[in-house]
Amino acid sequence: MTDRLIESDKRHCWHPFTQMRDWCAPDHTPLVLVEGEGALLRDSEGCSYIDGNSSIWTNLHGHRHPKINAAIREQLDRVAHTSFLGFTNPQAIRLAEELVALWPQDVQNPLTRVFFSDDGSTAIECAVKMAVQCWQHRGQPERNTFLAFTNAYHGDTMGASSLGGINAFHGRFSAFHFPSVHVASMAELTARTTPGAADGIDPSQLAAVVIEPLMQGAAGMRLWPAGMLAELRAWCDRHGVFLIADEVMTGFGRTGRMFACEHEGVVPDFVACAKGLSGGYLPLAATFTTEAVYEAFLGGYEELKSFFYGHSFTGNQLGCAAALASLAIFREERVLETLAPKIEAMTHALASLKGHPHVGDIRQCGFMAGIDVVQADGAAYDWKLQTGSRVCLAAREHGLLTRPVRDTLVLMPPYCISEAQLAHSVEAIRRGIDAVCG
Repeated sequence: MTDRLIESDKRHCWHPFTQMRDWCAPDHTPLVLVEGEGALLRDSEGCSYIDGNSSIWTNLHGHRHPKINAAIREQLDRVAHTSFLGFTNPQAIRLAEELVALWPQDVQNPLTRVFFSDDGSTAIECAVKMAVQCWQHRGQPERNTFLAFTNAYHGDTMGASSLGGINAFHGRFSAFHFPSVHVASMAELTARTTPGAADGIDPSQLAAVVIEPLMQGAAGMRLWPAGMLAELRAWCDRHGVFLIADEVMTGFGRTGRMFACEHEGVVPDFVACAKGLSGGYLPLAATFTTEAVYEAFLGGYEELKSFFYGHSFTGNQLGCAAALASLAIFREERVLETLAPKIEAMTHALASLKGHPHVGDIRQCGFMAGIDVVQADGAAYDWKLQTGSRVCLAAREHGLLTRPVRDTLVLMPPYCISEAQLAHSVEAIRRGIDAVCG
């Protein structure tokens, strides 16, 4: 049965971020995942693996969590999906209420509104289009340019990819993007927005600044300097520019707090969330914004101020039921409290890799980490050698599944992982590096 499935996959499926010539090669046997429980996944041959990247950064509480399973089954006994276009439903209402309550409301511009969509790209797409349209309604259509950061990744839909700074993902589509500029740091942003600066950026033309708070993911798990996010919020306030926080990766506990922005006391004008929102069960995303932004879209029908954007499965009842169950798990199982010692355990386990001749920098933010694989002299490998991918394939032989960002190995397991499984994961990484790099 498995051989037939693999043959059919190679004949009909097109996988994301995958060179399909290699995938479909006769000597390549894809891993067919069929079961999961807790932090473990099992393949069609009965082998078990630690889910070292939470099924591409989505799974929070482990596979087959009984509370989320029960919530989905209970919802199925009512209805699976109803339209959110012109209708509403109890699950989406409750979820929006609970999500807003996660953010401080005693600030000048609290986040009070939630727009549901499908995934991280569409959550960013909503924020981008809302920002542009809001400035139009406010009589400032010239504010149509976005500022993002070098090596940023914010998704693959056209508006979201306008913000991206990774040429392999976004470069070939640049002619169709929203206007955007990129800077590498706050120092460069400050320098280029100083009047009279060479290669200057005019803040009065900016619709918004967008950032992955605390850590950039697809850039190779790169950390921002402490205090940078708060500094950026202050800069946006001085220049009247919206701040968009891309919490698709960092949201829902990954940094040790519910949202990365909490670490520096920042409340953005827009927040994009997805991945862990439903506990990693179903596609669901949310874009948070303020009442001031929301009110800019109010008016008579003939004014055409509505936000003409949406998806068929926006606010879908199954996804919202899963998300509500996930938030209940955070409360009832005190997830953030129990995560703190596991973050320390991850730090301790990763320390065992320091000094390895083929391990460069190790970067950790909460319960996610990036480990650079380098040559013995510290130089980077030629990216065409796919060293990181080969290391991950070798680590699979020792019971760990993860996926690299080029030659940066990612460790981002479900929160339910045990400390023994954490230690095993790091040891599998070590053995994978030894097998590939010698």
